Amino acid sequence: MTLDELSDDVQDAYSDLGSDLDVSLDRETRHELAMLVALFDPEDTDELVRRAIHVLFQSSLDRGQLDFHLRQGYDVTYDEYLSGMTYEEMTGQSQAPPRDDVRRYQI
Repeated sequence: MTLDELSDDVQDAYSDLGSDLDVSLDRETRHELAMLVALFDPEDTDELVRRAIHVLFQSSLDRGQLDFHLRQGYDVTYDEYLSGMTYEEMTGQSQAPPRDDVRRYQI
């Protein structure tokens, strides 16, 4: 897969999500959410879910898990996704002529 395919998949997922998301909670998750609500006393539980998504995303990015999965699935990194170019495109390697190893050491 490629950077373009990743961009298309992110756009598709973004449009599929919409602005509201219904989430079913198991017993453990409900208990943990109740603990966080009691601790942080937010306006509504949606704020805690938003925070949780940010924390999960940031920790996946910091630990390299995001890049690992992006490299496996799309052969790009998050930095490449953000810039819209692969490292080869950024450094001009994709446009460089092929090396001639036979003549490389001739003067």
